[in-house]
Amino acid sequence: MNTYSKKVALNGVSDQWHKIILPNECFQMVKPDLSDIRIYGITQNDTIEVPYFLSLSKEIRSNTTIPFNLLNSVYDRKGDYFTYELDALETINEIQLNFANINFNWTVSLEGSQDQQEWFNILRDYRILSIVNEQTDYSYTNLKFKNSKFPYYRITIDTSEKPILKSATILKRAIQDPEYHTYPENKLEIQEENKNTIIHVDLKNKYAVSLLKLAIDNSVDYYRPLTIQYLVDSTKTDKGFHYNYRTLAKRTLSSMEANIINIPSTLTQKFRLIIANNDNQPLEIKEVVTKGYIHTLTARFTKPASYYLVYGKSPDRYPIYDITNIKNNIPQNISVLTLGNEQQIAKKGQIVSGPLFKNKAWLWAIITIIIMALGFFTVQMMRKKI
Repeated sequence: MNTYSKKVALNGVSDQWHKIILPNECFQMVKPDLSDIRIYGITQNDTIEVPYFLSLSKEIRSNTTIPFNLLNSVYDRKGDYFTYELDALETINEIQLNFANINFNWTVSLEGSQDQQEWFNILRDYRILSIVNEQTDYSYTNLKFKNSKFPYYRITIDTSEKPILKSATILKRAIQDPEYHTYPENKLEIQEENKNTIIHVDLKNKYAVSLLKLAIDNSVDYYRPLTIQYLVDSTKTDKGFHYNYRTLAKRTLSSMEANIINIPSTLTQKFRLIIANNDNQPLEIKEVVTKGYIHTLTARFTKPASYYLVYGKSPDRYPIYDITNIKNNIPQNISVLTLGNEQQIAKKGQIVSGPLFKNKAWLWAIITIIIMALGFFTVQMMRKKI
């Protein structure tokens, strides 16, 4: 254990299997790949290494494709109409449309009916669009709505163009959102440079970030390419620090969608977001919220001992444990251990240095003696000159 930097006591070990939620403090010390995390148990005669595997609280998606038939495709001066019949009465909440057209901005209405005689509004004046040019390649053509259950659906596209609908997919989506740590408020520095808005996001500490949410205060439509970068390292120069960033992801900010951006879980303290404005006015960025997946260790305990979570060691490697291959045999309901406070691990042979003089009276006494000695020698030198 003394080869690691920090330890945290694990309290409440009573069963063979337990879960441990990594505290945010550990991200200050661990390697970017999280390979230097171990669990050790200390007994009177031995030190036990506890096997574990790491999991992240990612969202759970369930998508069911609903079979259907296209009954008719007609148009008049009001627009184009597409009518569908489901093979069986099912609940749906999304229709994905795929057009051969590019560079369009249309409004769509969606209706449902039990008998094709009386129609009920599901979506009205719903916008779909496609933008393809040298700066961006963006489309938003999915109709999303609350759960609906009709045998017949009718899509109306209000446009003077001829929509070329290549395909449609009718879905029932079920999404279980993941749990997140919401990190403390961060410091934002926003600058405009070469038609780009550059947002420097400086977190309070180093965290494992997996989601960014941008609060944008704009009343007009926008579609802007976004580059997300994270700090790799920094170099001190005569002019200050030079920061080296690496591109993590590229996305598109759009007024049609919530600007919630999922990124690969990344251990960092500084982000840089670059919004390409082209010839448009810059967007008003009010806030950037940062969140991270909850990192959970599932561990197997076999003996009574005093157990600790330890981390902070370079170099180190990923541990190889058998339990990574038997996850299906692990019980479902596993209790979560409580954690003690983070503690520094004293290195073997390390001498903890303290102040030379713990009592300030000694320091003042020495200063007084020095002053008196200086005064004495000064007087002696003056007498010799006389």
